[in-house]
Amino acid sequence: MERPILATTVVGSVPQPAWLVDLNKLTTRMPPRVRASDLWRVPEGLLETAQDDATILAIRAMERAGVDIITDGEIRRESYSNRFAANLEGVDLDKPGEVVGRTGKMLLVPRVCGPIKRRAPIEVRDMQFLRANTDRLTKITLPGPFTMAMQAKNEYYEDDEAMAMAYAEVVNAELHDLKAAGADVVQLDEPWLQAKPEQAAKYGIKAVNRALQGIEGSTVLHLCFGYAHVVPEKPHAYTFLTQLADCIVREISIEAAQPKLDLTVLKELPGKVIHVGVLDLSNPEVETAEIVAGRIRHAMQYLPPERIVAAPDCGMKYLPKDVAFGKLAAMAAGAAIVRAELA
Repeated sequence: MERPILATTVVGSVPQPAWLVDLNKLTTRMPPRVRASDLWRVPEGLLETAQDDATILAIRAMERAGVDIITDGEIRRESYSNRFAANLEGVDLDKPGEVVGRTGKMLLVPRVCGPIKRRAPIEVRDMQFLRANTDRLTKITLPGPFTMAMQAKNEYYEDDEAMAMAYAEVVNAELHDLKAAGADVVQLDEPWLQAKPEQAAKYGIKAVNRALQGIEGSTVLHLCFGYAHVVPEKPHAYTFLTQLADCIVREISIEAAQPKLDLTVLKELPGKVIHVGVLDLSNPEVETAEIVAGRIRHAMQYLPPERIVAAPDCGMKYLPKDVAFGKLAAMAAGAAIVRAELA
């Protein structure tokens, strides 16, 4: 299927239903880096079936809203990263370590005590389920190797760079399997490149390039400032973005609406397709289609339309379901307005 000009997508997540996840626990805790099985309202024996049902609801909601490139909504995940990171060999989850998180608070994280390996593909069934239940373009996300290294306590590798490269190896293997399972677009979530720019400059791009080695088709790297639910005030510029100009990733996903990002920086990323955040998730009011169209037109001052994908800012899973749907529908309608103007 051909991607339309000014295609629309989600970053990854959409709201999980209240009958599946304890939303009070979800919204009053920091995102988990180790397992958080008490978030689920459904017993273990029925959980996968319930997650399947909720995933179909999420797929249909994205389709009804008019989203062009859809995900599985990350319905099966307690956080964007722990589903993958917690299923690798070489990590101890029963005796986790601690690191300082992006907000300055201590977080429980996987303790790396041996070589990091995959026991088997982790998200392939998720991708197969998505592919079997939609005829639209599909995207699936993985936590990036640099971010997973920052969200782990290293007690095995000689340094954090070596650990990040080990994570890159398993991510690369998973990406190959996800492409084989039918993913049109694969995305690495790498928020810690922004949070740790000095370490990112030393080995972040090296790890990302290894993770993406040999991956054909659309590849995306997502950078953010943190969920609007957790970070109400965001800076107007990234500390780590232009450094990705020479990275082998083909597309870059950024927040722009809530932080009112200075989009002049996009001129320094020649050749990259940019997923521009056009939905402010800190504002519970649903944008009008014309507001979204205006944000897309603003991005077109710096990029040609064929290099723009419209997306939300980061953290849609924390919104009320009706607000999230309304915002996605407004995004699709806004993109349609600008497409019509171009035609």
